[in-house]
Amino acid sequence: MNYYVIYDGNCNLCVTLVQLLETLDQGKLFRYTPMQDQETLAQWRITPQDCQQGMILIHGDAPERRWQGSDAAEEIGCLLPMGSVFVTAYRALPGMKWLGDGFYEQIRDNRYTLFGKRGSTYQSAYCANSTCNTGDNL
Repeated sequence: MNYYVIYDGNCNLCVTLVQLLETLDQGKLFRYTPMQDQETLAQWRITPQDCQQGMILIHGDAPERRWQGSDAAEEIGCLLPMGSVFVTAYRALPGMKWLGDGFYEQIRDNRYTLFGKRGSTYQSAYCANSTCNTGDNL
């Protein structure tokens, strides 16, 4: 089973988090597509407007199952080894989901100001399609 992570390939923070996830997962569970890859996103009927709401996680076996924004981050956490323990504890604390959603939105809306914008779009070696471009990934 695979999950597809749609991320902002021009965002320094987003790319750093994708690289961390790549290191942890080694392509076993997750495949990645930057929001800038409109051709691949069109296959999933994802528009640029959809991407403005934050990262997207798509269930590979049931593409109609999708999570976005902080919900996507939480679901990724649940899929990582021992991650569900932390996500369950986070969700159980009164008010944390509301705070987490607000925090995610602030980071999402100010990511370039806070963390900078890359000069080129990051392409993961574990891409969602067979045309991975691993040239300029630093």
